[in-house]
This record gives sequence, C-alpha cells and structure tokens, in this order.
Amino acid sequence: MDLQKPARAHDNDAAAPSVTELRASDADRDRVADILREALAEGRLTADEHAERVEGVLHAKTVGELEVFIRDLPAAHQQPAAPAYTPVPPRPTPGAIPHEADANVVAVFSSAVRRGRWRAGRRLHAYSVFGSVEIDLSEAIFEYQQVVIKAVSVFGDVQIRVPENVSLRGTGGGVLGNFEVDTLDSVESDAPVVYVDGWAVLGNVEARPKRGKRIGDILDRVQSKVDRKLERVQDKVDRKLRKHLER
Repeated sequence: MDLQKPARAHDNDAAAPSVTELRASDADRDRVADILREALAEGRLTADEHAERVEGVLHAKTVGELEVFIRDLPAAHQQPAAPAYTPVPPRPTPGAIPHEADANVVAVFSSAVRRGRWRAGRRLHAYSVFGSVEIDLSEAIFEYQQVVIKAVSVFGDVQIRVPENVSLRGTGGGVLGNFEVDTLDSVESDAPVVYVDGWAVLGNVEARPKRGKRIGDILDRVQSKVDRKLERVQDKVDRKLRKHLER
C-alpha cells in the first residue's frame, strides 16, 4: 500500500488558495459596486459611506478585500433567485382567441405565400388542396401574445416558419400524411406563443423556427423594462443625495 500518494494530495489541497485570496476581476468589482449602489438607494448607507466604500472597491486586489465592503449589507448574504419560468399552456384558454379568422390563406391547385412585415393578428386559417401554402412569421408584427394558425392540407403542403425567440405549440395529426410541429420555448416570459392546429390528409403540415430570425419587438420591450428600472434606481439615488446635501 502506498501511503505517500494521499499525503501529497492533501498537501496540494492545503496549498490551493481559498476563494477570498483569489485576485478580484472587473466583474467582481462591478457586482460589489451594484450592491453598494442599491444600499445607498435604500438608505442603508450615507453618501459619504458610499463614496468611501466605492473608492475602496476600486483599489481592492482580492475577492476577500471586496467582501469587506459589503459584509454588513443584506444583499451580500442573499442567494441569487432562480429565474421564474411559466410554462406555456398546450392550448389557449377558452375565449382568449376568437373563432373567426383575421385572414385566410388558400391554395387550390396553386401556391399562396404570406411573408415579410405583416400583422399576424390572433387567428389565421391556411388551406392547401393539391397546392402549397407558406406562412412566414419571422418578420411579422405580433400585436397579440397568442396566435392560432389552423392548417389543413389535403394532397398539399403547408409550411409555417416562426422566429426562434417565440414559443411554438401544435395539436393535430395526419391521415396517411405528415403533421409535424417543433415544440419551442422562449426564454422571454412575455414572448408571443404560436399554436398550430390542423390535419394533413395525404399531405404535409410542418411548423418550425427559422434559425437566425428573431423578433426585435421582444428585445425592445425587455430593454425598455431594464431602462425604466435603472431610471427608478437613479431617481432614488438622486433624492437621497439631495436630502443629504440639504442637511
């Protein structure tokens, strides 16, 4: 039995630096600065204390030196909350979507295409009889969060493409045909949800994301929320500073 190997492994562990001894990165300094800014906005720190600690953060060299400036603040001891996830329902709630279609796309022994910058509406019907229908939502304007597409193919083909940052669900089947919907879950809680219902009778119905195509509207809404939150925090800081200077 070799008793030297465990001893050497133990020596290596003892020689390894602890987390507090590691050199601080810019990301570490930004994290601590954010906690101090929130503490100032909440009234936990005065303006002078905030300025003194921020100066110390800029000169700190290790993670342990950074932690000194926030160890008396509650935010430093809170575990980061896991992002909330709300599963997309397999079907829209009853009454959420009208039964009448906002638009019909029909191809009988022909082809019909709907693409480009167009308003999707809440319900769209697509019928293909010995023909082909293409519905491209990758550049469409989503005025509603829930969109239902009813697709029926009889000896025909219906192709549906959606942006890759929406949610996609499908309910249907095929009779000697193919009904295929790629389930897609968006990371954005307020992203549109596209439901594809239908049948393929000796035909084909397919719905899938169009890779590389994203909805700018979703990103704009998210950025607006971030901007509004930053404005509220800045307003709190300004009020605290003015109140302190007026004393």
